[in-house]
Amino acid sequence: MTLSLRQLRFFVAAAEAGTIAGAAAREHISQSTIALAVSELERTLGVQLFLRRQAKGLTITQAGLAVLADARPLLAHADELVSSARNLGGELSGNLTVGCYTTLAPFLMPGVLEGFATEHPTVRLSFAEGTQVELQEKLLDGSCEMALLYDLDLQPGIQQETLYITRPHLLLPRAHPLAGQGPVSLHDLADEPMVMLDNPPSLHYFTELLASLGIRPVIRHTTSSFETVRSLVARGLGYSLLIQRPASGISHEGVPLAECEIREEVPDMPVLLAWPARANLTRRAKAFADFCRRALADGPVRPTVGDRRVGGAHGIADSATAT
Repeated sequence: MTLSLRQLRFFVAAAEAGTIAGAAAREHISQSTIALAVSELERTLGVQLFLRRQAKGLTITQAGLAVLADARPLLAHADELVSSARNLGGELSGNLTVGCYTTLAPFLMPGVLEGFATEHPTVRLSFAEGTQVELQEKLLDGSCEMALLYDLDLQPGIQQETLYITRPHLLLPRAHPLAGQGPVSLHDLADEPMVMLDNPPSLHYFTELLASLGIRPVIRHTTSSFETVRSLVARGLGYSLLIQRPASGISHEGVPLAECEIREEVPDMPVLLAWPARANLTRRAKAFADFCRRALADGPVRPTVGDRRVGGAHGIADSATAT
């Protein structure tokens, strides 16, 4: 049985493009070359990888999805082999794609991208945002090698380690009577309207948190946008619960907010580094994991302006030596 990396690369291109023409344009070769490579791969494996429909492109089969999940990491390792051979004893190089939960991304990815590039300038690090479910699917199908997630609703086949711990907090309008009074009991807000972040699994998590305290929230507005939540609360349209805390205590409109500790005992929320359990990680992915362990040990990497660290957490300059 003969199987070539070329066939696998063209198959992945066709799967991602959805059409033979799109794959050919991406790979800068003829459509017939792509079609022949996919047909040869199907004959070699003895399975149908695509359903071909006139004028409707390609529909990947279940067998095709399974092959795709294995082909992506195999091609990544092949690229790494070439890079390593060309740079024996030198720096890491090549492409690395990681995922990040959408509300974590603004807090984590800027510092991670900057800091990792400083340590490994010849690795091209890119990232994909998404929900917990979407990112785990990307891990399992090989679209991402690693991902930064919350410890929520993890699927079988995902391996993880905790990078740091966060705790939910309460968001109130600055003029709210309970703002500035120290920790606030959620029971004191039980009858007030709530603005709920609905970016899976946020709604489920916060609803369950309140239910554990015997509170059934009066949800007035829901939104998938972190910043829309903050703007609605700043306008006095309800309270909210969030995990991440921006360095600025104002909304996008420039309206002040009050971030309050919760009086009740609520569970901490770990931030995880995750990867597929069956994966043999590339050297690039291992280097990324090592960087995250050091740089994110105390939470998000805050930017440094002059000698002042913005937001109170450790700055980029500390990331290389944090333990």
